[in-house]
Amino acid sequence: MDLGTLGQAAGMFAATNVDDLVLLALFFARAGTAWKVVAGQYLGFTGILAVAVLGALGASLLPEQVRPWLGLIPLALGLKAAWALWRGGDSDDDRDPPPGVLAVAGVTLANGGDNIGVYVPVFTVTDSLWLYVVVFLVLVGVWCLAGWFLASRQVVAKALAKWGHVALPVVLVAIGLLVLFSG
Repeated sequence: MDLGTLGQAAGMFAATNVDDLVLLALFFARAGTAWKVVAGQYLGFTGILAVAVLGALGASLLPEQVRPWLGLIPLALGLKAAWALWRGGDSDDDRDPPPGVLAVAGVTLANGGDNIGVYVPVFTVTDSLWLYVVVFLVLVGVWCLAGWFLASRQVVAKALAKWGHVALPVVLVAIGLLVLFSG
């Protein structure tokens, strides 16, 4: 196992799921039982991973010199998020998520478009696809614990709600540039 790749996978998961911490905190604050939030998060994130892996496997059919250009996807998503932020629009903070398993899964999947846009290009150029998948699935559990923790700490939850959307465009642009220049 390559510790560098392990660190990259963990870093990418954390960077692309900052916004999920706020959502998870909201879900846990409203849920009658925590298992519904955890099950929904795993169900939704498994859907995100399935789409990303299938996309990467399809993209791997592309010539090797074309693959880094897939970095334009997260770059575009980051620039779009930065533009929306600059214009004053951020719909993620306005959500009022219901706490059922399928509702949590649906919101997780719907909120995962940016994740898929980042994961497909990275999964296409890495030799450690399955290590990324395993790390991501383990970190979903860690994220659930962090979300539960945040749900009981209003000061932290408010800070993430205020600044998490600012970090997202920066991270997406950085990942896009990393993939572009990996070739």
